[in-house]
Amino acid sequence: MQKTILDFVMIASVVIGYFISIALITTTFYKNRANNYLALSLFIIASLTFFEWPNAILETVVFQLIINFRLDFLFAASLFSYFLIQIKHQLIQHVWFKLIYLPFVISVSLELYLFLFDHYGSELDVLLYFIKDFASIGFNILMILWGKRLVQQADTISEDKKRWLLRLNRYIYITIGIWVLTRVEFFLYQSFYSAYLLQSSLSMFLWWVLYYGIFRLQLITQKEELHALLGIQKNTGSRTNLPAKKINNEKTDELISELYRVMEEEELYKNPLLSRWEIAARLGISEGNLSMIINQNINKSVIQFVNDYRVETAKDLLHDSRFDKYSVEAVGMEAGFKSKSAFYTVFKSNLAMSPGAYRKLPKRS
Repeated sequence: MQKTILDFVMIASVVIGYFISIALITTTFYKNRANNYLALSLFIIASLTFFEWPNAILETVVFQLIINFRLDFLFAASLFSYFLIQIKHQLIQHVWFKLIYLPFVISVSLELYLFLFDHYGSELDVLLYFIKDFASIGFNILMILWGKRLVQQADTISEDKKRWLLRLNRYIYITIGIWVLTRVEFFLYQSFYSAYLLQSSLSMFLWWVLYYGIFRLQLITQKEELHALLGIQKNTGSRTNLPAKKINNEKTDELISELYRVMEEEELYKNPLLSRWEIAARLGISEGNLSMIINQNINKSVIQFVNDYRVETAKDLLHDSRFDKYSVEAVGMEAGFKSKSAFYTVFKSNLAMSPGAYRKLPKRS
């Protein structure tokens, strides 16, 4: 029964892996140069997962030839390329960079030689098999560690994107560790029990990538694009739909002016983790005094005051046709909301309609 469930999960994972690969290169929301390499990597992972399935009927010459090509060489190279593009590293521009695909080319060439000259089953065949097996493991480890180091040193990407890339790197590293374990078990005990662990790991990886890996990263990417586009369009004036300033005395006047300045010029509200303490610290007052000043002069709580800015920003983006290609959730993230649910709840509370419905209203060009 357990084996049947594992087989089902494996088959579903392979199908999802192929589906994601196709979606990445055909869907407008995901289509970009980096995702082309990620699509290739996922296609290879799905194929390797299928090849590791004990029940797969892979006895045909074509399947055996493809397996012996060692797609894992190609996986390491394509995933490393993906990392470089994401962090905008200059290595991707060098001509010699393409040499990272040389191990795969050599592996394919050797396999074709063995096949065309009928050397299958010979001592040379056995020797090359072990050489390619160990070389592939070493090459994958080298690429994943090199990629990790470059991501950690990158200063061209946001912390959100860096965390995602390092998380992806860590998952691959764990999978490679299990892969090494399967080889050690085979050589020492001629058994394949850990192969089921490897199969499960590959399957879990594909399921994880389905949502968190792909969708969340694309939202982060869209948020960064929005942020860059808006960087040259900052409106430092107060927004027309925001609460009017109510000044009671000279000290309050100074604090309210500084509060509006940090919110409008520095766009403090775009920090999804912005706290009452952080705003109070910027003004040099206590949290209690901050709440009292905003409540007495603006008739709002601190969170309501901050969310007003976020909603106004979201409205501007949703009602501007130039930003139609960006998802509603990406707009919410750029406006400063921490999650989709928080964005929808606050937006609907303020405007009595969802962000999606607001976007469908007549827009300015």
